[in-house]
Amino acid sequence: MTMRIAIVEDDGHYREAIAALFDLAEGFKAGAQFARADDAIAAARSTPAGAAPWDLVLMDIEMPGTDGIAATAAMKKALPDVPVVMLTAFEEPERIVAAIHAGADGYLLKRSDPSDILEEVRGIAAGGSPLTPSVARTILGLVRSSAPAASPDAPGSWNLSARETEVLRSLMDGRSYKQIADTLCVSIDTVRTHLRHVYRKMQVHSAGEAISRALKSGMI
Repeated sequence: MTMRIAIVEDDGHYREAIAALFDLAEGFKAGAQFARADDAIAAARSTPAGAAPWDLVLMDIEMPGTDGIAATAAMKKALPDVPVVMLTAFEEPERIVAAIHAGADGYLLKRSDPSDILEEVRGIAAGGSPLTPSVARTILGLVRSSAPAASPDAPGSWNLSARETEVLRSLMDGRSYKQIADTLCVSIDTVRTHLRHVYRKMQVHSAGEAISRALKSGMI
């Protein structure tokens, strides 16, 4: 199955480079390119119900007109089942939190290695919610600084297995799926399966939510 990627990015050179990356990678296709978020939103809104034109949207943050955060909220309203992943040069905690609140399913940095971008986007197909290690650490620091000393949401209530707990702690340390797989001597698909179980048991939908909830519970 080919994953159709819509790219919303005002930098023409970078947009073309990302499109080429997905067109050359097995299992992907750059399904659409937009220089303005408003055009992408219009295309999404004109789609007949139940006929999403793309399987995933890569969304820049800083763009003329509607910015990527507002565009993400609009995109999720128009196409609620299509993941939106922020791909940006910015790593500020406020932007990350705003993007997650807007409905972003992941947050990747433009300076990431192309192979890492492909790996993390593949994780979406398996139900993951990608965060680069540095972004995960940024969220970790932000939530730690604002989390209360104690929380009634005890980790034991989630009934995580020992391996699921280990995977979650590795995620909280900012490790990538590949790094977790290498450390635990398992496949990346096994890591993704464990994370799907973690998200289901914790009743969350993304890595950012899982990290936030685990920290507020006093897990670490």
